[in-house]
Amino acid sequence: MGGVTVPYKYGLDGWSDADVLVHAIADAVLGAAAAGDIGRHFPPKDPKWKDYSSLDLLRRVKEIIDAKGYEVVNVDSVLMMEDPKVSEHRGQMCEHIGAALGIDQSCVGVKATTTEKLGYVGRGEGASAQAVALLKLKDKS
Repeated sequence: MGGVTVPYKYGLDGWSDADVLVHAIADAVLGAAAAGDIGRHFPPKDPKWKDYSSLDLLRRVKEIIDAKGYEVVNVDSVLMMEDPKVSEHRGQMCEHIGAALGIDQSCVGVKATTTEKLGYVGRGEGASAQAVALLKLKDKS
């Protein structure tokens, strides 16, 4: 998650590498630029994206918004899962995400919370993430 291998007895299953944190950030960045979502740009049934690195997808998202004249100012995210705990990996996650977006890691927020044992996340059946992104139009000078 966040481009970091977090040791745990279970893994995530998804079409690319199932990095729910980076996927949420990618969707937030695309949404802030009114550029669709990752499903539109990287269709989940296209074999090209099978097992693809989410950080590489995020780099491609940066190219998409660059072409629209935007740049990322900051992103903030929250990862929701009961376990494993990710606090010791937060700095490295911010570093990877910032590098993919071309921003300093200090402009990347990664938080984690539980759902107090509620729902599929609380039962340990999966993880979820939400993110917001602030973009600005590039200086035309």
